[in-house]
Amino acid sequence: MKQVQQPAALLVLKDGSVFKGTALGKIGTAGGEICFNTGMTGYQEIYTDPSYYGQVIVNTTSHIGNYGIQYRDEEESGSVKIRGMVCNFFSQIHSRHTADESLQDYFEKANIVGISGIDTRQVVRHIRDKGVMNCIISSEILDPAVLLDRLHRIPDMEGLELSSEVSTKTIYEVGDPNQSAFKVAVLDLGIKKSILNNLAGRGAHCRVFPAKTPFEEINAWSPDGYFISNGPGDPAAMPYAVETVKQALETDKPLFGICLGHQILSLASGINTYKMHNGHRGLNHPVKNLITGRCEVTSQNHGFAVIADQVMENRDVELTHVNLNDKTIEGIRRKDRPAFSVQYHPEASPGPHDSRYLFDDFVKLIESEAK
Repeated sequence: MKQVQQPAALLVLKDGSVFKGTALGKIGTAGGEICFNTGMTGYQEIYTDPSYYGQVIVNTTSHIGNYGIQYRDEEESGSVKIRGMVCNFFSQIHSRHTADESLQDYFEKANIVGISGIDTRQVVRHIRDKGVMNCIISSEILDPAVLLDRLHRIPDMEGLELSSEVSTKTIYEVGDPNQSAFKVAVLDLGIKKSILNNLAGRGAHCRVFPAKTPFEEINAWSPDGYFISNGPGDPAAMPYAVETVKQALETDKPLFGICLGHQILSLASGINTYKMHNGHRGLNHPVKNLITGRCEVTSQNHGFAVIADQVMENRDVELTHVNLNDKTIEGIRRKDRPAFSVQYHPEASPGPHDSRYLFDDFVKLIESEAK
């Protein structure tokens, strides 16, 4: 495959900063909240993660696209969820013999607009200093003033409810009901396939419900436990999910939440959330488990967090995990209910796998409550 010369493109940030580069993916214009991921691998998992819905990803790894796309094992959902992509060097040539196609072809099919030839170190340092903000990429409009005008029409992430846009529209099941030892009701706020695979791989029969499913309908299935998934948007804009979790807690059945699910459990427990200056996105975030004293290298993807002071003041909640970089809250558990959650991603496909014990903990909790 030969490298194809791509046209020029612009990246414009909400504060007026302009970066010139080369187009990748579809020729067009796209915008959203710009954020950066420090992972050195796993770009296909990133692009298909529903938690990135509405966002433009800056991949800090210098080469993107060099191992192509593989549909069988590396899709976290049924489609690409990002709005756009920014990178330094974009490879239209891939060398992995098991790849199904190039990243360029993949993006063209998914209508994803991107830009390469950018000094991503400069972009990352800029948004680290200024904070997360919206941006716009275009390979068809090269007038920064026109793009900045369009950019101001893109809504900010704070206050946006997005889970209902990426959640399943119909109920479906994962796992073998004839061989599974227990049933887990999954509230899909933007779930990743890897999470469902980890649950099913531990003997769970999962029934996945749309985000706004009434609790009565979920509970009518008589599950042995509840799982609250990851997903995009502002957790404070999701009172429907908070109410569902409050009702699930009243059943005294085990409940486990990941990422957005952690924030929803916190809100259901009287702990508020806030928009972070930048957020955590990557594969190398150090977290300490305060229960065991052990540290974990974790995969993370979130732009909101729970308020630490409110966690410490809440008599029904115990702090279980803390981020060693900035001391933000990474995990809690209820003292009065069999419920716990973590801010990071223990399924972590393609890694690291330090935290997969949390799925085992959930299964043990279900088994102990069943006795």
